[in-house]
Amino acid sequence: MEKNWIKLFITTSPIQAEITKQMLEEHGISSVVINKQDSSYRFGQLELYVHESEEGTARALIAENKQSDEES
Repeated sequence: MEKNWIKLFITTSPIQAEITKQMLEEHGISSVVINKQDSSYRFGQLELYVHESEEGTARALIAENKQSDEES
């Protein structure tokens, strides 16, 4: 991976990681999910990274998305 990427989001749910990645990409923010889960037993985490230049916007979008989920 190239330099200057920031770990923005950690989850144990592959679905949540992909939903978050897709939401960011819909807003023009490139992101990468790194799966650190054991393939047999499904323990471990998935980490979502964004380039440091897009960190502020990505954090705001994730917070906004989380708030709208809680209101639903």
